[in-house]
Amino acid sequence: MSLSSPPRGHHASPPGLLAPGVERDPYPLYRALRESFPLVRDEHLGAWLISRYADVRAVLHATRTRPAATDPGPDCRGLVEPALRTAAERIAYVLARRVARRHEIDLVAEFSAWLPAAAAVAALGLPGEESARVREWCRTGPVHGDGVHPEFAGLLRPHVVRRRERPGTDLLSALCRVRVDGQALSDEAVTARAAALLTGGGRATALALASFLANLLDHPAQLELARARPGLIPGAWAESLRRDPPTPVVPRRARVPITLGGTALPAGSVVACLIGSAGRDPYRFADPDRYDIFRADPAHLVFGAPGRFRPAATVAGIVAECGLRALLDAMPGLRWAPGFRPAPGGLMARAPSLLLVRPS
Repeated sequence: MSLSSPPRGHHASPPGLLAPGVERDPYPLYRALRESFPLVRDEHLGAWLISRYADVRAVLHATRTRPAATDPGPDCRGLVEPALRTAAERIAYVLARRVARRHEIDLVAEFSAWLPAAAAVAALGLPGEESARVREWCRTGPVHGDGVHPEFAGLLRPHVVRRRERPGTDLLSALCRVRVDGQALSDEAVTARAAALLTGGGRATALALASFLANLLDHPAQLELARARPGLIPGAWAESLRRDPPTPVVPRRARVPITLGGTALPAGSVVACLIGSAGRDPYRFADPDRYDIFRADPAHLVFGAPGRFRPAATVAGIVAECGLRALLDAMPGLRWAPGFRPAPGGLMARAPSLLLVRPS
C-alpha cells in the first residue's frame, strides 16, 4: 500500500503525541503532521503516526478485522435495529424525565455515561443491574468499536443457555432462534454477536454522545433545527463524529507493507491512525473545524473504513438519535448553564467530562 508523499525539504522532527499540551489541544500538532510529516515515527508512543484522511482511511481498510466474529450477518441485522430502538427510546425517556425538573444538570453523569450501556443491556434482555458492570468494563477495556471486552463472553454465556431453554421476546432470544443455511447459530456465535452489541453500548459511544450534545448546545440554531426536523439528527451525529471523534488515536498493526516516499514499513509495524486529524483534513473537508449538520458528506472514520456493517456503529447511532430526541422532548429550553462551556480532554479517548445545562 502506498501513501501520499511528504513535502520535500522538511527535516525537523515534530513533537510527538505525548508532548506537553497535546492532550489538552491536539489540533495544532495534527495540522503540523498533515502539512509536513504525514508519516513519522513517534518513539515515545512506539508507533508510526498517520494523519491525512486518505492515508488513515486506506490503513484502516487494510488492517480491518475480519467480520465473521462480530457481524450479525444478514439473517440477524433485521432483528437488531428494532430491538435496540425500542430499548434506547424507553431508557432515554426514563433518564431524561428523571432529571428534567432539576435546576441544573450534568448531562455526562446523569445521561450520556449511562444511556449506551443501559440501552444495549435492555435490548438483549439482561438484568438492568448489569448496566453498571458493562459500563465499568468498558471504562477499562477496548474503547474503539473494533474491540470486544473479554469479560462480555463470561457475562453472556449463562444467559444464552437459559434463552435456549426458555426463550423470551428480547434480542438475545431472537439471536438464539436465528438459523443460517438451515442451522441454528452456536452458543459461541450468539455470544460473539451479543458481545459486539454490548461493545456498541460502551465507552466510545458514551464519549461520542457527550461530544454530540456539546456540539449541538454550542450551536443553538442547529439544535433547534434538530428539534423541529428529527430527520436531520443522523447527519448531525455523523458530523459530530467527524469533528470530535471519541477515539482520536486508533492503533493498528499493518497486515501488508506500507510505503511512503522513501520510507517502507514492513508488515507487523504498529501504526497510529490519527482519526482526530483525518476528520479535520482540509483536503477532504471544507472549513473542517466548523460543525455543520448540513455537511453533505461527513464521512467519519470512527468505526473504521466505510463499507461494512458494524454492530457498534448501529448501536451508537440509534442511542444518539433516541437520546437527543428524549432530551429535547423532556427539556424544551435545553441550554448551557450560565457561564459554562465544555472542555474536551483526552488523547486516546476524548470528550467533555462535564456538561452543565439548564432544562428550561
